[in-house]
Amino acid sequence: MEAPPISSSSSLRWKILRQALLRKSDSETQDRIKRISRKSSQGFNLIPFRVVGSSPETENSRESCVCYTLPISGSPKLHLTQKADNCTDLSDFEISNRHNIDNTGLVCQWPSEEALAYFCLSQCDLFRGKRVIELGAGYGLAGLVIAAATEASEVVISDGNPQVVNYIERNIKSNSNTFGSTSVKAMELHWNQEDLSDLTGAFDIIVASDCTFFKEFHEHLARIVKMLLKAKEPSQALFFSPKRGDSLGKFLAEIEDTGLNFSLTENYDSEVWKRHQVLMNGDGSWPSYEQNHSYPLLVRITNPN
Repeated sequence: MEAPPISSSSSLRWKILRQALLRKSDSETQDRIKRISRKSSQGFNLIPFRVVGSSPETENSRESCVCYTLPISGSPKLHLTQKADNCTDLSDFEISNRHNIDNTGLVCQWPSEEALAYFCLSQCDLFRGKRVIELGAGYGLAGLVIAAATEASEVVISDGNPQVVNYIERNIKSNSNTFGSTSVKAMELHWNQEDLSDLTGAFDIIVASDCTFFKEFHEHLARIVKMLLKAKEPSQALFFSPKRGDSLGKFLAEIEDTGLNFSLTENYDSEVWKRHQVLMNGDGSWPSYEQNHSYPLLVRITNPN
């Protein structure tokens, strides 16, 4: 029997999952998926990058090595190994279910992570000499940028998915010669962990991008932010997140319930804002771009005075 025509956004997103598992679909469906998917292969184009080949350690064709050239003096380069496009395995979802985590860190380098990384490059003084942790880091671009460019004293790049943490460890090793005296390490960190005695009150700055989409994780995420932050000013958490309907608003309500303060900034960087305006005017590079779902706001979270 022929499959019924795909017409709704939700149906097309289910098709994305089917494509990831079967790794095949007709060209018409591929085109329609590209139009409806929130994923963007281009993002905001803030940090130049190019795919330089398969994984350098294993020559695995199911992995890609992406070279990022940081737009700062000296143009330092970062090499990140990540899964190649459309190479998600059923085992990836099995691991996610086993650990009660989402699988988005393996999908791609998300645009909010790029915006966070670019913002950190423009705010190097903010991180100098500080202890920093990235939550839900995916392949770790923002954390690696902080480690390579800001002279932070320590950068911990964390995720709850053990597969993702393995990629982070490999990416730290591949770029270790760019970190100077900054201590950099990967960590498997689940937001619902109870015993965080070694990390409680340990960090000057927390960074995270696109971590507020799943509402079932909001309570644990707000709690762990409060636990990790140093109690005294000027410790802060910097979250880059689109509104995504009411998901960001609900997370901010959890932040308030936890006893933390927050501020919300829409125009936090002139270059990011300019790219956003171009995309809103429809330049064609991101067909499904929509402000509520695609443009990350800056949420600054602090302890009360």
